[in-house]
Amino acid sequence: MQFSEQWLRHFVDPGIDSEALGQLMTMAGLEVEEMNPVGGVFHSVVVGQILSTEKHPDADRLKVCQVDAGQDAPLQIVCGAPNAEAGMKVPCALVGASLPGFEIKKAKLRGVASHGMLCSARELGISDEHGGLYALPDDAPVGTDVRQLLGLDDTVYVIKLTPNRADCLSLTGVAREVAALTDMALTMPDLSPVAPSIDDRRPIVLDAPAACPRFCGRIIRGVDARATTPEWMVRRLERSGIRAISALVDITNYVMLELGQPLHAYDNNRLDGAVHARMAQPGEKLLLLNEQEIDLADGTLVIADETRVLGMAGIMGGEESGISLDTRDVFLEAAYFAPDAVAGRAREYGFGSDASHRFERGVDFALSPVAIERASALILGICGGQAGPVVQAEAADHLPSRPAVTLRPARARRVIGIDLSDDQMASLLGRVHLDVVRDGDVLRVTPPSYRFDIEIEEDLVEELTRLYGYDNIPAPAPQGHLAMLDRPEARRDPWQVKRLIADRDYQEVVTYSFIEEAWEKDFCGNTDPIRLANPIASQMNVMRSSLIPGLIGVLQTNRKRQNPRVRIFETGRCFLKAAAGTPVAGYDQPVRVGMLASAGVAAEQWGTAHRTVDFYDIKGDLEALFLPKVLAFEAAEHPALHPGRSARVLCDGKPIGYLGEIHPKWVQKYDLGTAPVVCEVDIQALLAADLPVYSPISRLPAVVRDMALVVEHSVAAAAMLSALKAAAPAIVRDIQLFDVYQGKGVDPDKKSLAFRVLMQDTQRTLEDAEVEAAVATLIGCATTRFNAALRA
Repeated sequence: MQFSEQWLRHFVDPGIDSEALGQLMTMAGLEVEEMNPVGGVFHSVVVGQILSTEKHPDADRLKVCQVDAGQDAPLQIVCGAPNAEAGMKVPCALVGASLPGFEIKKAKLRGVASHGMLCSARELGISDEHGGLYALPDDAPVGTDVRQLLGLDDTVYVIKLTPNRADCLSLTGVAREVAALTDMALTMPDLSPVAPSIDDRRPIVLDAPAACPRFCGRIIRGVDARATTPEWMVRRLERSGIRAISALVDITNYVMLELGQPLHAYDNNRLDGAVHARMAQPGEKLLLLNEQEIDLADGTLVIADETRVLGMAGIMGGEESGISLDTRDVFLEAAYFAPDAVAGRAREYGFGSDASHRFERGVDFALSPVAIERASALILGICGGQAGPVVQAEAADHLPSRPAVTLRPARARRVIGIDLSDDQMASLLGRVHLDVVRDGDVLRVTPPSYRFDIEIEEDLVEELTRLYGYDNIPAPAPQGHLAMLDRPEARRDPWQVKRLIADRDYQEVVTYSFIEEAWEKDFCGNTDPIRLANPIASQMNVMRSSLIPGLIGVLQTNRKRQNPRVRIFETGRCFLKAAAGTPVAGYDQPVRVGMLASAGVAAEQWGTAHRTVDFYDIKGDLEALFLPKVLAFEAAEHPALHPGRSARVLCDGKPIGYLGEIHPKWVQKYDLGTAPVVCEVDIQALLAADLPVYSPISRLPAVVRDMALVVEHSVAAAAMLSALKAAAPAIVRDIQLFDVYQGKGVDPDKKSLAFRVLMQDTQRTLEDAEVEAAVATLIGCATTRFNAALRA
């Protein structure tokens, strides 16, 4: 909403400056986004009339003008504007004048003296137009100060309204607020009814009363559509961001800005029979005023006569029934359209309008008869003509109601924190024209027709707070006793986990939970994702079920910026449809940790040879994060990962995620360069930390034995290592796999796994017999479980 401060002060003029007025509106909920001066900072610029022009003797594009500027004698001014002609009145900057960026002095231009300067709109800071001199009205008095003539000591406010305050999409609405906040008198425009001088009328039929419960229309004959719009109206429209077009159109726009009621004027001679407010019928089309032809969809409310559609109700009129400069008879419309009938319709067709912006938020349903009288008076005063009676069709059962809302003063005092008396509350609410009636210990408050936002007690509490002033409410420091809570030792917090990962040379990223559907299908194998009803962008239309797509997207962005080495991680929520029969109905939202590494293990440097990151680098990072827990890994396939270089991650025997290299086809499709390695695990497994347990250090020597076992190629080393540890006697402290061999001396379909066994006791030196017995136990386990044999 944009408007002129001078226009606002025409309704209410509080004794505060522009800055204070803007702050007042902002603190009342009418947020002022911009405050722009109408003109630049200048002085000593007056109305000048060009008496004559002559070609400059030494310059083809310059003219020597004699200008009457209200001085004792005409001024000689050299001017280069192409539109400088004798008789026109223009802004004339006198010698000593200050314009935005420079001052005017006596000068010679190509040898000819110049005593001043004739100005364009840009030189005055009014607009960017600089193609010629700024033409002033013919009746402008010579010598008058231009700032005063054009009302340039003005400020344009741009306010940002919340959708519930549609009543402030007009100057009278904003003025009501300012008057209430400053306790000043409000001056309303003359809204007296226009007495009809003819009896011409056109029938109105409400075929869709729920969507259009009130429609007012009036015929005005004999208007002069070519009449000049008054300068004061043009000025107010332009400073409200609306271009002046013609007198009739300007008047309807002016009343919309002034009162908040959109209106439309039809050429009465182009209408056939009664005017209907109805729903569009199949196959109907409409050529709009913006010269766009549209196919009207079912459910679109339209205004029509007996033969064709005239316009989209509450959005835009049609070209065929619109007024022109040759229009003599006007049918003026002012109607109330239900917000649900207009909301979203303009966006469906790919455009919007000032009318739809207001109707979809809610227009005062009692305003139509008032606005049509105001517009009629302006038309008769500016364009002449004779007005017929106002014809009104109404479906009272479908008009909104304004029931009284109960306010409990005691509760309002507790919520606001201010000891307002009942009388103070009634006075504050009365300022904004709310009807307050005492009923015992409560107040019954009835909002006016234009306040759509007051429906419950909380709305009234908000009004009281706003009117009292947010900045008048004290803000005492809170007082309370803080107790340090016990922190469980066996539980990490997410920040600890993030710091641990960052210590492994990873950088944290945060990506959207909304991703492209193709990503979800490729990297997650999910053909039935959770789709968004109203995505923020067309390529972000589903919810992620994995962090991997987002990490890949970050890698793509870095590669486009020539940064191939990427080590990143993210913690975030994923979104999955819960499996049938699970206790959680609807959707599951696990929190996971994802890590990605690409290109070199370390940044390029002279001290370390370049090596590309691989599966085991990320495996080592993951195992370091889980210490002292020991992870297990088993071969498994994942839609995003290379089938031969991927594994399922297990903790305490339970699967918690996946680790592996991105599949070659996705590397090629998404241009990822060297295949990155990723892992994704459930964060809950990382948050659970084992407590350290003291183990005595033995002073006695340890015994180490190596054993090489030949097994089938299909036997997993991890499974065999886990079985050996489970079967190991008490004296065995650790078992490690240190070699895998295939080649000479071993059958082609088998492999050799070499294990190092560490044995030690804290109280005594081990004897050879018990060492050999422990080794025999391990070999027996391997033989029984995996058909292993000692390598010769």
